[in-house]
Formats: sequence, structure tokens, C-alpha cells
Amino acid sequence: MTPTLRVLAWCLHLLVAGLLALVAGRAVLDGRPDAGAVAAAAAATGAVYAAGPLIPRVAASRRASAVWLAVLGAVWAVLLVLSAEAVWLAFPLYLVQLHLLPRWGGLAAVAATAVAAITAFAAHQGGLAPAVAIGPALGAAVAVAVVWSYQAMYRESEKRRRLIEELTETRADLARAQHTAGVLAERERLAREIHDTLAQGFSSIQLLLRAAQRALPDRPEAASDHVDRAREAAADNLAEARRLVAALTPPALEGRSLPDALERLCATVSERHPLTARFHLEGTPVPLPTAHEVELLRIAQSALGNTVRHARAARADLALRFTGAGPDPEAVLEVADDGTGFDAALPPATDPEGGGFGLAAMRARMRALGGSFTVDTAPGRGTTVTARLPVAPAADPAALEHGPDRREDGGTATERRP
Repeated sequence: MTPTLRVLAWCLHLLVAGLLALVAGRAVLDGRPDAGAVAAAAAATGAVYAAGPLIPRVAASRRASAVWLAVLGAVWAVLLVLSAEAVWLAFPLYLVQLHLLPRWGGLAAVAATAVAAITAFAAHQGGLAPAVAIGPALGAAVAVAVVWSYQAMYRESEKRRRLIEELTETRADLARAQHTAGVLAERERLAREIHDTLAQGFSSIQLLLRAAQRALPDRPEAASDHVDRAREAAADNLAEARRLVAALTPPALEGRSLPDALERLCATVSERHPLTARFHLEGTPVPLPTAHEVELLRIAQSALGNTVRHARAARADLALRFTGAGPDPEAVLEVADDGTGFDAALPPATDPEGGGFGLAAMRARMRALGGSFTVDTAPGRGTTVTARLPVAPAADPAALEHGPDRREDGGTATERRP
């Protein structure tokens, strides 16, 4: 029971005790010959009433409640026969009956109690008058209206409480689902970042060290040159790792535009590997959002890494085109090599040694930014990958010169081709 219900219950108990004391007191003060019997009947009624709240089964079982109310009604009827003032106890009895009994059972008990009160009071008054019937009947109507109204409000309150609990649980489930989706998205992003930076850097280091091993001991100068390049790649990888942890701007984009970063990437690949990588810029560059520049740089790194690792190519052309004409300007990144190519219809290998993650990662990068990604290849005729991103038609020379603020990480790396 809530504190409010406890207060109401105690008020009802005090009302019953006061009315019983009033009935017994009137009989004693009036000097009636049956005052002792009235007091005894009032005491018995009070004892039976007090036993109800003290017996747990009365509140827990409808059957026990009905038995208790029947006993209480019997002793009250004896008191009612002895004293007309006992009719005042009808109203608290109405409330108890409506509270403990089922809806229609309580209504029947109230009607029986009202009839008993009217009959006994009429017998004490020597006849049935309208005033004799109105009092108990009106009290019964008021009791029914009050209790049923309270029960209706209680049921409505319970519905709202359950609804609030369901909404709270739904919000908690939604929060958990959003958290899980965020974790998965961040995990996928980190996987792409690590694959296109650290993993490609380690692959480059591995290739250079293998070249140095083949050059030993006949060509120590060539082996030393390969080791120096591997050390440079390791230093770049260390910078990538630090900036990946700190979530800073890609080193390749710090203080330079995307075309400059792509040109430097081609120069770095040409220096470290037996591959001639050339950069071509077509159209008038426009400032891109930082996220777009980072994704295009990562795709270029991954595509050139594929070429170095798997294509056996002698030349690779990296082109960045800005199509400012037309209603839908685009930034197009294209990487083409003259290598062996592969069958795009075959499923890519998924094991760590065989690769298979690079093309899927590139496609996912473009899909996340609303762009498109295509692969044109066949065995024996090289491979061309193309990434297209829609861009805003405005261009700001100052922004191109100074570049936007960036907060992503990057660098050069190589990738395993499917």
C-alpha cells in the first residue's frame, strides 16, 4: 500500500472505532436496560473488525475476505437489532465490502447491507418513512460511486505505469541497438584505416626486406638501399600508427591539397618499388570536405598497394579529375595499371595471406559518402579502379591554397589484391 492508502485505511479504522464507541456510549448515557448487551455487541463487532487487517489471508484471498465480511455482518446485525445508532456503521461497511469483494459481489453485499440497515432502522422507528430509507440508500450510492471511481483511476494509473515501463524498456533497447550499431560502424572504419595504412605499410616493408635478402651477399649496396627504404616505410608506418591513435589529420594531407598528396604518393611508390607511378590532374581542383579527401587518398593508397603486391605491373597511372561542367560535378579518382589483371567474376580470397578485403573496403568507403566504385579488369589486360564522388560546384582559390582543417589520419601503404 502507498502512504496515501495507508492514511485512508487508518481513517476508516478510526471511523469504525468512533462509531462503535458512539453506539455503546449512547446506550450507557441514556440509561437503557440493555446497555450492557449493546456495549458487548459493539465490542464484539470491533474485535471482529480488528481481526481482519491482522489476518494476512483476508487481504490475500477473496474467499477469506468473504468469510470475514460475513462474520462481521452477522455481529453488526446483532448490534443493529439492539441499537438503532448501529445504522451509522453501514457506510464504512459499504467501503470495506466494495474494496475486498469482486465488483458485482461487492455491489450485492452493499445492497444487502443497505436493506438490513433500512429494515432495522424502520423497526426501531416504528414504521418505514422516506427519511429512513433515503439515508442508507444514499450512503450506499455514494460509497459505490467513490470506490468505483477510485478503482477506475487506479486501473488507468496502472496502465500508464505499464506504458511508461514499456517505453523505458524500449528506449533502453534502442540505446543498446544504437550503441551496437555505432560500435560495429567504428570497428569497420578502423578495420579499413588499419588495412589501408598499417597493413599496407607492413606489406611494403616485407617486400623491401625480401628484396634486400635476395641481394645479399652478392650486391650489398643494393641490399643496403632496400633496407634504407624499409626503414623509411617503418618510420611512416609509426607516424600512421600514432596519428591513428590520436585521430589527427593524415600526414599526407597536412599542409597540402589532395592533388599534392596524391603526387607525393606516386613519387613514394616509384622510389620504393620497381613500378613507375605517375600522377595526372585534370580539370580545375575544387575544395572537398575533409572526409572526402581522406577517403580518396585511402583508395589511391590501397589501389597502388594492390598494383605493387599483385599486378606485376611496370607502370601505373593515377588520375584525379574534376568535372565542373554539367549539373552534377564530380571528383573522379582513377588508378590504372598494365599488370596481369584478374577475373572479377571469381570471389576474392578471404584469408589474411590471400587478401580480399581491399576492394570491399574501397567500395564501402564510397558507399558511405554517397559515391560509386567500379573495377574494370580481365586476365592479361591490367586493372582500372574508378571512384566517383559528387562535389559542390563552388571553388575557393584561398581554400585550395591553405586547405581546410583536417582531423583524420593517413599515409602511404600497399594492399593485397583479391
